[in-house]
Amino acid sequence: MLSHGFCVHSRSPKIVESHANFTPKVMAGRTADRLLTAEIMPSHARNKLSDRQVKSEKKPGLYGDGGGLYLRIRPSGRSWIFIGTLKPKGQLKIKNTGKGDRIELGLGSAVDVGLAKARQRAAEIREMLLEGIDPRVERLKSKEQAKPVDDKPAVTFGAFAMELLDSIEDGFRNPKHRAQWRSTLKGHAKPLFEVPIAEVTTEQIVAVLEPIWLTKRETASRLRGRIERVLDAARVKGLREGDNPARGRGHLELLLPKSTKAVRHHPALPYKQVAAFIASLRQRAGMAARALEFTILTAARSGETRGMTWAEVNLEEKLWTVPASRMKAGAMHAVPLSDRAMAILNDLKNDDIKPHQFVFPAQRSGSLSDMTLSAVLKRMKHSDITVHGFRSTFRDWAGEETSFEREVIEMALAHTVASSVERAYRRGRALEKRRDLMTQWADYCFQEREAVKNSESLELAS
Repeated sequence: MLSHGFCVHSRSPKIVESHANFTPKVMAGRTADRLLTAEIMPSHARNKLSDRQVKSEKKPGLYGDGGGLYLRIRPSGRSWIFIGTLKPKGQLKIKNTGKGDRIELGLGSAVDVGLAKARQRAAEIREMLLEGIDPRVERLKSKEQAKPVDDKPAVTFGAFAMELLDSIEDGFRNPKHRAQWRSTLKGHAKPLFEVPIAEVTTEQIVAVLEPIWLTKRETASRLRGRIERVLDAARVKGLREGDNPARGRGHLELLLPKSTKAVRHHPALPYKQVAAFIASLRQRAGMAARALEFTILTAARSGETRGMTWAEVNLEEKLWTVPASRMKAGAMHAVPLSDRAMAILNDLKNDDIKPHQFVFPAQRSGSLSDMTLSAVLKRMKHSDITVHGFRSTFRDWAGEETSFEREVIEMALAHTVASSVERAYRRGRALEKRRDLMTQWADYCFQEREAVKNSESLELAS
């Protein structure tokens, strides 16, 4: 009889009755041999809540609608519960003695279950209680009856997620994303792993996201997106029905707190200190130091430099072409090389180099790791800035010290610009303008006068 999958709670929170006071109301059993009868706690008053109150009320607590139905508001969201008391067998008329088995039955998320539906579910529970039926027992019976005839175990979220990842990870452009997908789901969505994928709810997802929503916002956002993709795939496979409880817009964004912190940008070195920094960096030997210098001179992302192969370099045309498969935006990116950037490549080039080999190889084999360049900064006592932050350093310098158009600067950073503007620049002198921009940037980075002027402030900042 319990068709809506009510869940039973063992604890009884303190009731905050903010809309109306209530007095105990005892409902008598009709026959002496009735197994159970019910004491419904609120008074005769019913339907005390409105749809507007349900959606707008924010203060945590329990808000009574009457007849045992309550709206429960928590920081993680709002849900419906029914509160009542089961009385023992053999009482013709029940007195409000406070004795009995107090129960709470979850009726679903207030986001998914409207006020009218919640009242209907509460009425069904009252009907069962008056008939001497324990809703908790009925729920267990319903779950048993709902089991497949062949009694196959339900597909869990964890099993399906890992199976899905096995099938899609070959399409990831960045191998690091494969490990990130697994570690994010296993590390933060572990409570969902044993839940049948057909039964994953909004409240369960909120419970997973809430602990890291404000402290690790980027990780939480990625986690939400990955859970959403897993559940979307499950629906396509016929393992789920209905809306995706992990969807953000118009759903989870209404339940999770808004960040009060400003967006954190990658800490960057002020551009007026970059010449002194480069002068210090050039005193350091090693492949990681040269890779960092090259990254700064080209305003590239760390991964683009670390994954660079000799096949991507045209030494005669002084051009580095990064294939679309290695670019964040998924589009090929041509980087004009300044004389200093070319000098770094010429120092590394030899007759034994093969096209597929990395320009900046690791000491043993393969490419440099993503932490290698950061380690150079730490050894230089600059753990307060990031490798990626040098792209901001370049942008600040170009915007304040040059007269290049914004679109030229953005294209140098491989940022997407309006397609019509980009086409116009491609027809014109976009590459030549960017080559001039990168040459001026290299000249600025190697200003001896600027290096001397700022060396003292750089050391103080260290």
